[in-house]
Amino acid sequence: MTGMLKPLRRPRFWLGVWWLAVISVIVVCLIPPPPLPDLPKNSDKVEHFLAYFLLAGSAVQIYRTRAALWLAAVGLVLMGIGVEFAQGALTDNRSADPADAVANTLGVIAGMAIRFTPLRDLLVRLKG
Repeated sequence: MTGMLKPLRRPRFWLGVWWLAVISVIVVCLIPPPPLPDLPKNSDKVEHFLAYFLLAGSAVQIYRTRAALWLAAVGLVLMGIGVEFAQGALTDNRSADPADAVANTLGVIAGMAIRFTPLRDLLVRLKG
């Protein structure tokens, strides 16, 4: 497993934090939504994009191998689709929205694109 991870000072810690973030996104998407002021229509798509962008961008900071990054990317996309199905099937106060799944997927693509920038090793350079 550690061969898949970047040479971080505490790789298992960062991997645990990443998995905690993944689980947190799932939970937040399935619990009843908090009362919010009226927001512009479809503004939640920005939230979906940002959440999955951060998850994917964090995976780039932790995982070293191409295979691990592909698994993370595909897993996050499937998670985003699965959460939408779960919202429609398991909750009374949420609804499945294909546009949310698209926003999630675009966030994953954008987050994974960090791999092609100097920011890909930011956590390594910060001695994480």
